[in-house]
Amino acid sequence: MGYVIRPVTADEWKRLKELRLAALADPVARVAFHETLEAAAGRPDAFWQRRASSPDEGGAALTFVGEAADGTWGGMVAVLVEEDEEVPQTHVVGAYVRPEHRGTGLARELFQAAIEWSWGLGEPVVERVRLWVHEENLRAEAFYRAVGFVATGRTLADPKDPGALEREMALTRGRA
Repeated sequence: MGYVIRPVTADEWKRLKELRLAALADPVARVAFHETLEAAAGRPDAFWQRRASSPDEGGAALTFVGEAADGTWGGMVAVLVEEDEEVPQTHVVGAYVRPEHRGTGLARELFQAAIEWSWGLGEPVVERVRLWVHEENLRAEAFYRAVGFVATGRTLADPKDPGALEREMALTRGRA
């Protein structure tokens, strides 16, 4: 199955909202996302409109989608620029592939787009791409390793469950 990998446009906010709600309804959402389905479903339209806007349009993150030949969105990855960190970096803050599109290579294509976008930024020059993965999300962690991310050794408590940990993983420029 082939996909067109592209950024979401601001006028596609309803489709982005639908895909995000599908992600939060997925059985692994409790270890994949900080946000709950209930919280996301209650957000006003203005929130989703901002979320669909690219950084050039005033948004905080850029979301890439994988669009199948029939026009459906099979998955997404959202990445934001973190300028206040010690090292100029981007942060993958949301990744999801619909169950019927898993195993097609879509996740890898989405991550490649996010990484290439990160390396292509001008000022600041991004030195690394990072993400956090829940200690119980072993499938995601294995995928991240397969695309080049390595554990940094940093951990933090899961905001929804302080007894659980999330691990930081990063891809450093030159290792991609």
